[in-house]
Amino acid sequence: MGLRDKLREVIRVKDSPGKIAISFAIGIFIGMSPFLGIHTVMGIIAAWLFKLNKFVTIIGVYITNPWTIVPIYTFATWLGAKLLGIDSIIPSINWNDIKLVDIIKEMGTLLWPFVVGTTLLGLFSAIVSYIIVYQAVVRNRND
Repeated sequence: MGLRDKLREVIRVKDSPGKIAISFAIGIFIGMSPFLGIHTVMGIIAAWLFKLNKFVTIIGVYITNPWTIVPIYTFATWLGAKLLGIDSIIPSINWNDIKLVDIIKEMGTLLWPFVVGTTLLGLFSAIVSYIIVYQAVVRNRND
């Protein structure tokens, strides 16, 4: 099932346009969050806690998948670095004498740009997706 098919299913869900849109938007926000590896669990918990549509929330969470996560997280880290005033996010690593400790140390400098970038990108994407999904649901029901 492709993205287009999933979005068609989302706008056909029998729920209020507002609930569908907020469920999807929360899923998008969680899917872009820095908590890689627990997005699905977070989506299910959020849907349960806030009485959202679980199906729609999980579809939103799965906006990040093996094909999209690298460009999304790369852009988000770059965005976070720019917002934090960090000029270069590519660490200089001596590849001739590399150790795991060195990689972890160098990658640690990317933690805050990653957290800031994914949070802001997720928030922006959630707002935009709410508007788009809400309008799509309303338009679909008027046809």
